[in-house]
Amino acid sequence: VQLQASGGGLVQAGDSLRLSCVASEPAFRYYAMGWFRQSPGKERELVAFITSAGITNYADSVKGRFTISRDNAKNTAYLQMNSLKLEDTAVYYCAADRFPLPSKMRSPDSWGQGTLVTVSS
Repeated sequence: VQLQASGGGLVQAGDSLRLSCVASEPAFRYYAMGWFRQSPGKERELVAFITSAGITNYADSVKGRFTISRDNAKNTAYLQMNSLKLEDTAVYYCAADRFPLPSKMRSPDSWGQGTLVTVSS
């Protein structure tokens, strides 16, 4: 499955932003989806994860602020980001994993191209 991420941009601290990840085929419904982010000098980290059944998991740094969801009818996963902080600035990537671990990605099969989120003060 091919993925197309979008929705990044420049926002102020405290603002909200919603990222979208559109998959190329209906088989999307069988994949777990994850949102990763990477900022300069840091490793890529998983911030949100949703199974094909809709079970979610979040990094501690975004719990209570970010919400991952999916709409299988639209082959799309979302990341709603509220109360954005300066440290949320990063390139965000979506990924799809057909056979994930119970609460995280095992080995993503596909990656989106990344979308830049910049949070300013």
